[in-house]
Amino acid sequence: MKKYLVISALLGLFLAKAQSSDSLKTDNKVTFSAYAELFYTYDFNEPGNHIRQNFLYSYNRHNEMNLNLGLVKANYQSENIRANVALMAGTYAQDNMAAEQNALRYVNEANVGIKISKNKNLWIDAGIMPSHIGWESAIGKDNINLTRSFAAENSPYFETGAKISYTSDNGKWFLSGLVLNGWQRIAKPEGNQSISFGHQVTYKPNDKITLNSSSFIGNDKAKEDKRMRYFHDLYGSFQLTDQFSAVLGFDIGAEQKSKGSEQYNIWYSPNILIKYQFDNKWALAGRLEYYNDKNGVIINTGTPNGFQTFGYSLNVDYAIFKNVVFRTEARSFTAKDAIFAKNDELKKGNFFITTSLAAWF
Repeated sequence: MKKYLVISALLGLFLAKAQSSDSLKTDNKVTFSAYAELFYTYDFNEPGNHIRQNFLYSYNRHNEMNLNLGLVKANYQSENIRANVALMAGTYAQDNMAAEQNALRYVNEANVGIKISKNKNLWIDAGIMPSHIGWESAIGKDNINLTRSFAAENSPYFETGAKISYTSDNGKWFLSGLVLNGWQRIAKPEGNQSISFGHQVTYKPNDKITLNSSSFIGNDKAKEDKRMRYFHDLYGSFQLTDQFSAVLGFDIGAEQKSKGSEQYNIWYSPNILIKYQFDNKWALAGRLEYYNDKNGVIINTGTPNGFQTFGYSLNVDYAIFKNVVFRTEARSFTAKDAIFAKNDELKKGNFFITTSLAAWF
């Protein structure tokens, strides 16, 4: 019941926003915004319980209209202080926040930042923040493809901790160092006394190229099963022409096989994303990806070859209004082992079609 009350409250605020301007301001420092994305997915493997793959956390319901993400956000910005508070509901929140305490499962952001230099753009931020890792976010409209990649779904969408960040005067460089509670965590797992760390370096030589390097170092398990994890995310975003853009990404991680071991299990994921913008209404995009987690560090299949899977997707987007977009995507998985359930069998392939309607104010 609490879930539906929160959803109703979020949608009520969202509809109220729809009747107002694009960004309602209570004063010159506080702004409010809202986002909602409805979706429908038909999975040709037809899972009986309507919940699809356990390695997907977005658009992960079969043959039912549902809310992927509903979000309301307040932002405060002044010369020396900034803060964000955002609440959410939907299947994304339900699946991604399942490990968190009940009171925290609807929190998307809650952070405060203080500028610590008079002359330089140097900040310290702390709280629940969007992840510093990856080329895709939870906000569907901001991504080239409708659904999220293997890499995005199986690395942090959010993080909790503190960071110090610096943006150069010319805006070309962004550098940050982070102290974190763990790998996509608000509250630490029981028995975990470790502190995790991360970094991010972003370089924008011009307005058409963005290069990014991000990392995570830490242990996300209880003390008696401590295993260090090292992860690196590298991507480049390129606006090749006025209409054609691309993202090239590569994630790689290593985790100790056991506590104190000098041997590591490795996983990695290369990605190619492309988009062609026909005009201000129509766009076509595709993604080719591969995820290799043979030893089941992140995605455990219990099969001889683990999770070694190719993904292919093609989506068509239509902007109904400047703040409303309708998207359709066909996506296919091909795995080395039979890991996808269909009726009473396991198959090496999975094909599904997703549509979404997103609006923001």
